[in-house]
Amino acid sequence: MRFAFALAAIALTAGSFSAATAADWYRWRGPDLNGISQERGWSSQWPAGGPKQVWKATVGIGFSSVTVSKGHVYTLGHANNMDTVFCFDERTGAPVWKFSYATKLDPKYYEGGPSATPTVDLATGNETDGERVYTFSKRGLLLCLDAAKGGVIWSNNVMESLKAEMPNWGFASSVLIEGDLCLVNAGSAGTAFDKKTGKIVWRSRTDGAGYSTPVPFDAGGERAVALCLKQDVAAARMKDGQELWRYPWKTDWNVNAADPIISGGRIFVSSGYDHGGVLLEVSGGQPKAVWENKNMRNMFNSCVLLNGFLYGFDGDAGKATTTLKCLELTSGEVKWAEKTGVGGLMAADGKLIVLTEKGELMVVEATPEKFKALSRAQVLGGKCWTTPVLANGRIFCRNAKGDLVCLDVSGK
Repeated sequence: MRFAFALAAIALTAGSFSAATAADWYRWRGPDLNGISQERGWSSQWPAGGPKQVWKATVGIGFSSVTVSKGHVYTLGHANNMDTVFCFDERTGAPVWKFSYATKLDPKYYEGGPSATPTVDLATGNETDGERVYTFSKRGLLLCLDAAKGGVIWSNNVMESLKAEMPNWGFASSVLIEGDLCLVNAGSAGTAFDKKTGKIVWRSRTDGAGYSTPVPFDAGGERAVALCLKQDVAAARMKDGQELWRYPWKTDWNVNAADPIISGGRIFVSSGYDHGGVLLEVSGGQPKAVWENKNMRNMFNSCVLLNGFLYGFDGDAGKATTTLKCLELTSGEVKWAEKTGVGGLMAADGKLIVLTEKGELMVVEATPEKFKALSRAQVLGGKCWTTPVLANGRIFCRNAKGDLVCLDVSGK
């Protein structure tokens, strides 16, 4: 389950603050698809009450994170048997548009609602073809919407068009846009659509989808995509979907949700339910395990990799033993661990921005030396499994029931 469950130009907005570098966050895991923002100069030191709340909105049940592009904020939520794609004004939180479609909540052992995060495609913005936003529902509705007005450009019911098998907790992949392709984790090794028309470009077998978002990388001089699937990790050639390799990775309940993390010719994969992590050497064409252990067990949200060290949540939701942890990538050795419960995190300016499942927002120094919290604030109540987002001097956080808050960390 991935509740929260991602390379293009950094956009500077009119809301930029002096002596700082601001950056949009227009897709899941950010512009560089690694959970790391290039934003600098934001404030990691907060007053006792925490950062100022700029605005708040209610978006309905779900675990979709937010994307931020050109002054707009996008997310999804569920209410009254409808999923809704929301677009807000980044500065004020005023609704710009929303688009709804009928679907089920699907609360299977948790609240339910949409899991994927909207993706904004910057490459489509020109005089005749406006910017587009792509969403993927739990039941396989793939949508391409006008990012400025919310109108439907095309839609594709993936379960019908592919005869695809839906994972137990529904589709959770956010959309990856690469060139003219729109890719999602559906089928045994992903599926690619034409981003302009929604027509299938290539497909894999109908079964075996996982909950991760496809991650692009270079393999032998060609672009490829890596995915965590139902019982495997696999890579496919970007242009035609030809499978390049597959590595068995069977987790309880077939939950492989965290995205693969690419580091040169190696890929790190982690899953919860007491499974663990593995570092795969893939530069030779077929994957070989460099190490495998249970030191990092990502139930759903991915780690971030900074300066050779992995930072992420080890353990399952609801367990008192779950920790925020630092691992050395090359060895899998634990450098430090702090009891926090599960949550989501990203990184910026050498710091971790962490939201725990109980709604505590923290800034943590990204160092293997020791756990060091620079700031803490209780910013939400309820269950918070969704990854927080820093964009243009503001941090966006949401909980399962759909409270979305925008917090000022610009340092103004």
